[in-house]
Amino acid sequence: MTNTPWEAASQHYKKIVFTAMGTIGLGIILTIIGSVNHIRPVLYVAIGLLVIGMLCHVAGLVIRARDARNWRIANGLATPKAKKNKGSGGN
Repeated sequence: MTNTPWEAASQHYKKIVFTAMGTIGLGIILTIIGSVNHIRPVLYVAIGLLVIGMLCHVAGLVIRARDARNWRIANGLATPKAKKNKGSGGN
């Protein structure tokens, strides 16, 4: 792994981060346009884009955490999670 997380990031992570930034940016621009011109439908679309952008951002965080965990396992810094037995346990 390199010194910067961006260089070590997977292509899937990079795509989802750019998608999140684009949708949030478009949502902010539409929010400004809708509020200055008092156009409610544009504001509702902007809110939807902001929500989609935030969901993409959270998905990017999950992907980044998964990639970091896989890197630690591959380099012997962490152990894989143990598999759960379906037959034993509980009730």
